[in-house]
Amino acid sequence: MHELVTNVFVKHFDSGLPLTDSAVLEGRDALIATTTDSYVVDPLFFPGGNIGKLAICGTVNDLAVSGAVPVFINAAFIIEDGLPFKELEKIVESMAEEAAKAGVKIVAGDTKVVGKGKCDKLFITTSGIGFLEKDLEHISTGRNIETGDTIIINGSVGDHSLAVLGARKEFSFNTPVISDCASLNHLIGKVLSKKIRVKFMRDLTRGGLAAVLNELAEMTGKGIIIDEGSVPVNEPVRGLCEMLGFDPLYLANEGKLIMVLEKDSEGKALGIMKQDDLGRESSVIGRITDINNLVTLNTRAGGRRIIYMPSGMQLPRIC
Repeated sequence: MHELVTNVFVKHFDSGLPLTDSAVLEGRDALIATTTDSYVVDPLFFPGGNIGKLAICGTVNDLAVSGAVPVFINAAFIIEDGLPFKELEKIVESMAEEAAKAGVKIVAGDTKVVGKGKCDKLFITTSGIGFLEKDLEHISTGRNIETGDTIIINGSVGDHSLAVLGARKEFSFNTPVISDCASLNHLIGKVLSKKIRVKFMRDLTRGGLAAVLNELAEMTGKGIIIDEGSVPVNEPVRGLCEMLGFDPLYLANEGKLIMVLEKDSEGKALGIMKQDDLGRESSVIGRITDINNLVTLNTRAGGRRIIYMPSGMQLPRIC
C-alpha cells in the first residue's frame, strides 16, 4: 500500500503538501483540515460497530489527529442492488448517532445503486472538514519532534482487526473480542485544551502501530525504541494472535492513536487521558532516539528486534 501510494498517486497528484491523514490548507480566516476515505469492510456488521459507524469514526479521527476540530462530513454510498433496506437504514442510523456523539454534521452526499455482483453490498466514501489553530499546524508533520520525546498510546491494539475477522469467519470466541471503533476528537481536545505541547499524532489504522512508527521515523529521520511490555494488548487478542500467527503491532485499529510530546509533559497528558473512557489504558510505550530511521522493540524476553514497515496486509478489508 505504501509503495502504491508513493509510486502511483503521489507521482501524479503531488501537491507539495506532507503525506498526512489530513491536508492542512490556508483558508481566508483560518487553517482548514480536510480528509477523505473509502470504507469497504467485510462484513458490514461486526462486534462493536458497522461500516457506517466506522466511516464516521475514521473521518473524525483523521481530522482530529492533525490537531483540527472536526466540523462537517460528506458521505457517498455505492449500494448493491438487493441490499436489505433494514440493513441500510440501521447503518445510516448508526452514522447519525456517531456524528452527533462526535459533534459533527453530515451536510452533503451522493447515492448510487449498482447491479448485483458489481460491488459487495455497500461501499461508503466520506470526506471531512475541520478547523485548525495556527499553533497546532506542526502536529501532522512531526517537524518539531526531538530526541528524547515520549510516545503515548491510548489503549490496547488489535481489537478491531480480530473483531472483524471473527465476524467474517463466524468464529466463536470464549471471550468476546469487540472492535475499538470510536471517535477520538473529544479525548484529543481534552489534552490540547490544557496547552500540552503535542508534537505529533496519528491514528493506528491500516498497518497498525508498526506502520505508523515506521512512517514517523521516515518523516523525521529519527529513530524510535518501543518497550513490548508497555504496549497494551487485551488477553483474548494476545491469545488469538499466538494461535493464528498474527503480530498485534501490525493489526489495524479504529479507536487508537499515538501522541508524541515532551518527556516533561507525559505525566500530565496521561492523567488527562486516563480520566476518559477512551484513554483509561493509556501508556508510555517508547521514546524518540537519534538512531536514524530505525524502529526497534525491546522484547519481553530481554532481547531487541527491528520493527519493519508491514509488507502486504495481514487482514484485508478491515476498514
